[in-house]
Amino acid sequence: MRSRPVALLLALVIGVAALAACTDDDDATSSDDAALDDGGTGDDAGAGDGPSGDAGAGDVDPVTAVAARLEAIEGAALRWQDAATVVDARSAAEAARNLVVGPDVDRYGDGDGDREVSGAVEIGLLPGQSGEPGLVSEVADECLEPDVLGGSWDDPAARWDELTQVLDAWSPTSNTMPRLASHPMRIVGWATLAIETDDLAEAQEYAGHALLHVDVSVDAVADCA
Repeated sequence: MRSRPVALLLALVIGVAALAACTDDDDATSSDDAALDDGGTGDDAGAGDGPSGDAGAGDVDPVTAVAARLEAIEGAALRWQDAATVVDARSAAEAARNLVVGPDVDRYGDGDGDREVSGAVEIGLLPGQSGEPGLVSEVADECLEPDVLGGSWDDPAARWDELTQVLDAWSPTSNTMPRLASHPMRIVGWATLAIETDDLAEAQEYAGHALLHVDVSVDAVADCA
C-alpha cells in the first residue's frame, strides 16, 4: 500500500499555521481589549472588510494551499493508477493535469473529450503561460527550488514550450521527461501521455511515474513549512 506523504505534509503545515494563528489571536485579543477600554466594541474596525467583518476571511496560508493542491493531485493520480478502464484513467489523468496547469495554460480543460473538465480550478499550481500567478507564486522561491519550480520562471511561455518539446520527442524507448526540471511539470507530461493512450496498462504505468513526482514535490514543500 502506498504511503501518504502528502497527508502528513498537510497536517504539518496546518499545525504550523494554527500555531501562528494562535499567536495572532493573542495579539488581536489585546487590540480588542484596548478598543473596549476606549468605549468601542472591538469589532467595528473590521466591519465591511469581508463577509463576516474579518479582512482575512477566506485567506489561506500559501504553503498550506500548495500542500492541499498536491494532496488533490495525489488523489487524482491514485485514481488514475487504480482505474478499472482506460476511460476512467484518462479522466483522472486529466484531473491531475488540470490541477497543476490551471486555466492559464493551453493544456487545461477537457483533454479526454468527454465534455467535462475534471480537476477544474481557478488557479494552477504553476504559473500560467503569460505569467499569471500560480499557487507556488506566493511561496518563497528558495524552498521550492529546484524541484517544484525547476529554475527561473522569468519567461513562463518558454517553460511551457519546453514541455511541448519534451512530449514531442518522447517515445517508449526514449524517455525525455527528465529534461523537465520541474517535477509538477513532469506530472503534466505523464498525464498527457495517459490521456492520449488507448492502453489501460500503459496509462497505469504513467500514473506510477506521476506519483513519484508528487512525492518529490511534497518533500520540497515540506522544507517551506
